[in-house]
Amino acid sequence: MNILTRDFGEIEVAPEDIITFVSPMFGFEEMNRYVFLFAEENTNIVWLQSVDNPHICFILADPKIVEDNYNPRLSPEVRGALGEGDYLFWLVVVVAEDFRDSTINMKSPVVVNLHTKRAVQTILEEDYPLRRPLAGSQEGR
Repeated sequence: MNILTRDFGEIEVAPEDIITFVSPMFGFEEMNRYVFLFAEENTNIVWLQSVDNPHICFILADPKIVEDNYNPRLSPEVRGALGEGDYLFWLVVVVAEDFRDSTINMKSPVVVNLHTKRAVQTILEEDYPLRRPLAGSQEGR
């Protein structure tokens, strides 16, 4: 199927690549179907593009670029909503006008079960920063 995207124009995506948010992204309750778009040269950053609205696209970062041991505990409710399997964590990037001032949200990750194709954005109980600077994180990555 073809979808319109904010940053890449019209692209073709396979229906099995669509991720369904069982709990919507905060502030975007009307949209629950997204696809991941990867840049070939950088697998640490991904675009989370809404299937239903071409103007809605989030930039996400792999937590490993800022913290090697990021392994938050998920509530039983989140685990139940996502289903059994391995979970991937992605952090929402807030891109500033000066990219060096950009931050990532470690407190509210996007969690994905690639087996069930379900996702949620959750607020963690652990004491992770809401706005951690992206620039200077793990120099050289």
